[in-house]
Amino acid sequence: MKQQFLALSSLLLCITCSVDIQAQQTPAFHIGVKGGTSFTKTSTESSSLEGKYGLGYQAGVMTRMDIGSLYVQGEALFNKRKTSYEIKNGGSAKLSWSAIDIPIVIGYKVVKTNDFNLRVFAGGVYSYAFNNNLSTSQALQEGFKKFDKSNIGITGGLGIDYKNLTVDLRYEKGLSSISKDFKFKPNSFSLGIGYFLF
Repeated sequence: MKQQFLALSSLLLCITCSVDIQAQQTPAFHIGVKGGTSFTKTSTESSSLEGKYGLGYQAGVMTRMDIGSLYVQGEALFNKRKTSYEIKNGGSAKLSWSAIDIPIVIGYKVVKTNDFNLRVFAGGVYSYAFNNNLSTSQALQEGFKKFDKSNIGITGGLGIDYKNLTVDLRYEKGLSSISKDFKFKPNSFSLGIGYFLF
């Protein structure tokens, strides 16, 4: 956990330093809403389970501070995540959980015009999970009684803006396990569509 905290701290330090480089430019601040879909699966150290992607959804609010071609974006998202597993000795399992995700990313506008931007970005994510539900054997049920509610991860992706409309395609990799027994780390792809109110 210390290594994960140091990695996230280093990332946030890089964000701060990058913003300082362009501090001479006047920042523009924006607030908007966002929704989308996510495809999640979990990596596992268990040889008896194989993770599969499941379809979920997300919705929330976002803020962005533009500083020239650089920007910093923070979000607060409600995420409903779903995944499934194939059990090697036969059968399957489904896992779903809700989470409040707080991603903070720094991005760069590769193409920047008055109406259109093409962006790349990367950053960190804090996630607080709750309401987990597992439909499977009793052995797995016992393992998920130790569901870890607080998790951190890293994220990155591509985005486009057209006027106030924004679209992001991102990948998120969990750095901490959601189950201490099974060492499950969530990984997901998401497609988000947002609209800046100003």
